[in-house]
Amino acid sequence: MTIHDILKLGPVMPVIVIDSADKAELLADALLAGGIRTAEITLRTPAAIKAIEKMARNCPDITVGAGTVRTARDAQIAADAGSRFVVSPGTTSSILEGCQSAGLPLLPGAASVSEMMALAEQGYSVQKFFPANAAGGISFIKSLSSPLPDLTFCPTGGITEITAPDWLALPNIVCVGGSWIAPQALIESGDFAKITNRARVAAHL
Repeated sequence: MTIHDILKLGPVMPVIVIDSADKAELLADALLAGGIRTAEITLRTPAAIKAIEKMARNCPDITVGAGTVRTARDAQIAADAGSRFVVSPGTTSSILEGCQSAGLPLLPGAASVSEMMALAEQGYSVQKFFPANAAGGISFIKSLSSPLPDLTFCPTGGITEITAPDWLALPNIVCVGGSWIAPQALIESGDFAKITNRARVAAHL
């Protein structure tokens, strides 16, 4: 699957910070029950790689990727764990080379027009706009439709269930990334029913 294929699996991709890999399968089941078919597990905790591994091995119906990938080594570790794609907060030549070497589709992060154009020159027409709100918000990304008509984005950073529909209404937005569906507190407390309910709402945005 290309990164565009993966992002088209749903209007919202959950951005997940997980502290316990033992909850990975329950989390995947909760997301799938709500209609969410993809998840980005960020490499911000020691449990992240093991959680990716468990989800990839035991929950094949959900397409799991690694987020907050900052180095080529991160990309290779994610690939070895079974990650289907990677997401970077920004983009360096090392990350590009690492993902190509690991054979993983990359959603590369960009926050400026120059970064976006540089990535487009290297064949990345689908990009992560991060940090979405802080980097200019909806008005910024909307203004890119005319000068950069061939680029589409997955904005992440400060997007909520309330603001997501406004982003999704833009023609150059393929999906949004959000942490509100499965926040750390709900995962740790084991409130997977609430996560399923949030996933169900998000899947129909």
